[in-house]
Amino acid sequence: MTCAREAQSAPRCPSKVITRELRATLLTDDAVSIEALYELSPASGAEPSDHLVLVVGHGFTGALERPALRRVASVFRQRTAVITFSFRGHGRSGGRSTVGDREVLDLAAAVRWARRLGHRRVATVGFSMGGSVVIRQAALYGKNHGIQPVHVAHDGERTGRSPGRTAPAAGAPDGRAPGAPGEAADGAAPDAVIAVSAPARWYYRGTAPMRRVHWAVTRPAGRLVSRYGLRTRIDPRGWDVDPLSPVAAAPLIAPTPLLIVHGDRDPYFPLDHPRMLASAADPSVSELWIEPGFGHAETAASPALLTRIADWAAAHA
Repeated sequence: MTCAREAQSAPRCPSKVITRELRATLLTDDAVSIEALYELSPASGAEPSDHLVLVVGHGFTGALERPALRRVASVFRQRTAVITFSFRGHGRSGGRSTVGDREVLDLAAAVRWARRLGHRRVATVGFSMGGSVVIRQAALYGKNHGIQPVHVAHDGERTGRSPGRTAPAAGAPDGRAPGAPGEAADGAAPDAVIAVSAPARWYYRGTAPMRRVHWAVTRPAGRLVSRYGLRTRIDPRGWDVDPLSPVAAAPLIAPTPLLIVHGDRDPYFPLDHPRMLASAADPSVSELWIEPGFGHAETAASPALLTRIADWAAAHA
């Protein structure tokens, strides 16, 4: 298998001069295909090694080609290189959405691709569901080895992720699950993390928009609407075990810098969510921005806010 297809071989693949735009299909550790797009900044040179890249995770029902994500990427590109992709079950990616659980594998594949392209500085930026994913992925693949993810224990069996150390999967003689921090996960750890409009905890139904989301995810009729109306394919099996929650993952991210961004007019998650995340995170490496007038996620983020986020990433990654 070539470097272009083998995500786990990223650290061993040589960097090279690439074009301003590159499309690829990435393969996750659990064999799901992920559509991805790499774009160099107009201000960047031909060699990416000295430049930051932002790996951007969209919200639930988003996708690589959705206008909101393309607008975000366009603003970010004025500052640095950008990788956008569709989470599983979204856009042209394979698989079905697990609404924040196995999406950490999609993000890990995208971060490894950034490393393979030659970038030494990689920051992950996630919006809403993507915000929960960047927090969890940094905890599971980052510099704190207190927890390891579990992928596929047996053929066809799904395993969740829970707080604390998970049991090693088959084929992991050193006690690490496949894809956990270690040789197999080299290159998947981000250098900085930005979570925008992220939930702190699972199963929140305190607002009308989140009650609609839960209907779309948990009810057969809702999943049909999601598939044909929102072009989002949801795994009907749900979670066997609750994944590590964002608020439980936040303290595991250190020493990687973490920025939490939330709007005071967010109709999905009220301000107790970002404040819970900030309280759980290591204060020496984390920041909380409460943005006046900001609504929810990529659809509401202004160019000025996105530019500030990109500048923060450049200063901290």
